[in-house]
Amino acid sequence: MSGVNPYIQKVQATKATRPFKVTFVDEESGRSTDVPVDPATFGQIGQEGSLLDIATEAGVNINHSCGGVCACSTCHVYVELGLESCSKATEDEEDMLDEAPAVMPQSRLSCQCVPDGTRDLTVIVPRWNRNEVQEPHH
Repeated sequence: MSGVNPYIQKVQATKATRPFKVTFVDEESGRSTDVPVDPATFGQIGQEGSLLDIATEAGVNINHSCGGVCACSTCHVYVELGLESCSKATEDEEDMLDEAPAVMPQSRLSCQCVPDGTRDLTVIVPRWNRNEVQEPHH
């Protein structure tokens, strides 16, 4: 399941027009993954160009139980650097963040947070954001 939830406010985001970099840091292991982002090649999960979209295309694991449609808070991350270059959180996103653990000022739902490409970002994937169950490849 992926796409856009028709029952929530649409994210008003400026799309990136130039390459930028997102560094995803796994809080549990401390391992970081630098992801060069070409704004012409976004995937199909969450808002187009969202942090979840970028992470999924790069093979970075961020749990997203609802499929990236802003119907849960499992894709909660911390945007440590570059938050000012991201779309403003909608009221719907803020309502879902109210259900998330350990919310901080830099908390965002990765399925809704769309960077505009004017800054590189550092995103912390919290240690509790893990889906240990994996589907076997067919």
